Amino acid sequence: MDAEHKPDTGTSSGPYEEGKRAGAHPLVVVLSVILGLWLVIWLATPKGKQTNAPVNPELASKTAADDEADATPIMFRVKTTIKEFNAIGLLVPEQATDSQVAGLLKRLRQARLGNQLTTLLPSTTPKHKLGEHAVADIFIFSDGKFAKADALGVLSRGAHAPGELYPSAVPFEVAMEHVRGHYRIDLNDTGHPDKGSIGFADESGVHSKHYRALF
Repeated sequence: MDAEHKPDTGTSSGPYEEGKRAGAHPLVVVLSVILGLWLVIWLATPKGKQTNAPVNPELASKTAADDEADATPIMFRVKTTIKEFNAIGLLVPEQATDSQVAGLLKRLRQARLGNQLTTLLPSTTPKHKLGEHAVADIFIFSDGKFAKADALGVLSRGAHAPGELYPSAVPFEVAMEHVRGHYRIDLNDTGHPDKGSIGFADESGVHSKHYRALF
């Protein structure tokens, strides 16, 4: 027998052998694909995105404003009182923010609900059966020129009062835009006795540019 041609002994070590599976087991392949996909998704997803709910920017801004109002109470002083109109003009610093004005309005309402408003403001309805502030219009200004009787009178009469009756008064449109906050109390209105806002709106619906209802 030729020494260069050895007989086949059936013990070949090639890649395909009888009785053995070629390549990896299918289950291993499937698990590898799943693991790979999970790893790609995990790396591509920012940390915390899967667990944190989306944030509404307007709600976050409002919450921040409420927190600021509660954290930084604003100082004020009574500038004018007009018993004829049950009106009070308050003066706050010019640098006061809207959130601080909102905090002051909420503070006044809380005092009213606790029957403590007379510790902060003069009576607008002395000896009234419903209380010392049964009816009140509380105007907040940061410009002392408008926290006076003429401006308060114009605002109390409303946008549709005849202008020729008060020719020397501050125009309603001008006075309205200088109101930082407004708190209307009417205990005769049992359904909604407290109305507060940033800015001002009269009963006809005419309102300042920055008007925003609070309560």
